Amino acid sequence: MTSLYNFKTITVVPPSKDFIDIVLSKTQRKTPTVVHKGYHISRIRQFYMRKVKFTQKSINEKLSHILQDFPRMDDIHPFYGDLMHVLYDRDHYKVALGQVGAVRHMVDNIGRDYVRLLKYGDSLYRCKQLKRAALGRMATACKKLGSALTYLEKVRQHMSRLPSIDPNAKTLLVTGFPNVGKSSFMNKVTRADVEVQPYAFTTKSLFVGHTDYKYSSWQVIDTPGILDHSLEERNVIEMQAITALAHLRACILFFMDLSGQCGYSIAQQLSLFKSIRPLFTGKPIVVVFNKCDVCTLDDISPEEHTAIMSAVEEAEAKWITTSTLTDIGVGDLKSLACEALLAHRAEQKEGSGRFQAIQNRLYCAVPVARDGIQRDSFVPDSVLEERGTEPAARKRRKTERDMEWENGGPGRYQPNTRKTWDLENPEWVDDIMPDIMDGHNVYDFVDPEIHQRLVELEDEEENRLQLQEVEASRKPAYAELDPSTVEAVQFIKDKVRVLKMERAMKNPAIRRTRQQSDAIERFNSRTGSSDGRGDSLTEERSSRKRQRSTSAAQESLQRDRSGSSVSTKSTRSLSGRSESRERSMSVGRGEGYKDVNQKLRAVKLSKIKSRSRNRVGKQGEGDRVVNNLRPKHLFTGKVKSNGKRDRR
Repeated sequence: MTSLYNFKTITVVPPSKDFIDIVLSKTQRKTPTVVHKGYHISRIRQFYMRKVKFTQKSINEKLSHILQDFPRMDDIHPFYGDLMHVLYDRDHYKVALGQVGAVRHMVDNIGRDYVRLLKYGDSLYRCKQLKRAALGRMATACKKLGSALTYLEKVRQHMSRLPSIDPNAKTLLVTGFPNVGKSSFMNKVTRADVEVQPYAFTTKSLFVGHTDYKYSSWQVIDTPGILDHSLEERNVIEMQAITALAHLRACILFFMDLSGQCGYSIAQQLSLFKSIRPLFTGKPIVVVFNKCDVCTLDDISPEEHTAIMSAVEEAEAKWITTSTLTDIGVGDLKSLACEALLAHRAEQKEGSGRFQAIQNRLYCAVPVARDGIQRDSFVPDSVLEERGTEPAARKRRKTERDMEWENGGPGRYQPNTRKTWDLENPEWVDDIMPDIMDGHNVYDFVDPEIHQRLVELEDEEENRLQLQEVEASRKPAYAELDPSTVEAVQFIKDKVRVLKMERAMKNPAIRRTRQQSDAIERFNSRTGSSDGRGDSLTEERSSRKRQRSTSAAQESLQRDRSGSSVSTKSTRSLSGRSESRERSMSVGRGEGYKDVNQKLRAVKLSKIKSRSRNRVGKQGEGDRVVNNLRPKHLFTGKVKSNGKRDRR
């Protein structure tokens, strides 16, 4: 069951000092912090106007959020309105919210006035002083909310602990003198765990539990005990129960202790019942005589019995005796109270105008007789004969479920599906069906048209074979080649494949895969041709196993002197992945290098020097940017005794 109001979602209300710190810190973090007197005056004005506007907007948002979260007394249900008046004082609550609204309006006016003054600031100093004055006045206005914010935070904490009561739900309201068994009944019929002690006023506030009756949820409310004195003399604990009795449309369960163990006599309990009876107007009432295991109605004096019954009759209430200790009558009390409330709610709906409006739209159709013939109901003779016998002598038909339990129960019993077969001889039901009978297969005679189906199947298979022959005849015929021609064709295909690979690998930067190298070697061994690149690759692999590999610079120098365009793996890793990178290793006119060795050393030194710049993310040698690791607005001003700084 969901509550109509959820007070647990109200935001925490900070104290005035924390409130000011939150707003000013947010202004410092969310707005620019650096301004110079060399800026244009319009830029300086805009800088300080932005700070004033942002501070005013932040205070307005936070105060508006507080006003929206807290409920208004006039807009909520009367039960919650009076309950908040009893707990928090309606006038004090409204004054606190009114102060918050007044300060919000004051801060808006301050921000508007100082933004107008900042438009006429003619220097950085004057704009700064106007900003300082604006923020100071806003902070002073927020300091005036110290007591109001503290009060609202206490109210929020208490409201978050209030029970979730739905005023429109079906409710059972338990009331009476202290220590008469109200909380014990609450624990019996609901899953609530209300404290039960043998002294008065153990329950000091409203407690809510939920129970089920007729597939619907009901809420049961346990109220604090009420004493028999005037309304002005009742305290806050008692007034919570009075508020619930006055505003909740519920079934009232008035508990009485006839034994006197609660500390109050029967006369005092009857006096309380009569004094609060005006609160029971228009509600079903059930008077519960609890602790019947100790004292019942028969054990009291006749005068007290007569007084009790007369009071119950005057209130038009129902009564029942229970014992929460031995559970006598607890379930009957729950059923009696729920039925009384359902009947009362049905009567209220029938008397309302909405019920009449719905009833006017309903039409009950009555069948019309088609002729004047009287048609009586017909009952078979077997049924009449069955009705004439005694219930004990009637024969009950044996069902499939009875047979299931007789033969091992579910999981073991296998129903006999043959017993419903309609055979010429009923004794054939349990016979085993043979596969061969009189020399014939029994399943051949299961389908009377099986021969016709077989012929159709053979025709279909023959048609498919014919279609396959026709499709095969439509394919173009090809001549068979002799072995020498096939070998020549294969040679041509291999040669074309090798030429394509060599054309794709004209760029020495492209690495030849092992499969490609093996394919070329097989082709060369079969045809007797040679591949300089493959030979050099083979020699390079064998030389790597026999001797130490030369440096990349030496290999590049040897290749440059020999004029060879073959690129080894180590040289390619140094010079890049293209011929243009390889050509860059040669010394051109105007580069300023004596030979290739000098150029390689220069390139190596350049890469070493650029490592430190790359680590810090520099864009190049001309990048002189120094990151501001100590922002001026966080480290300027004098240090106070508490470690904070007096910022601008």
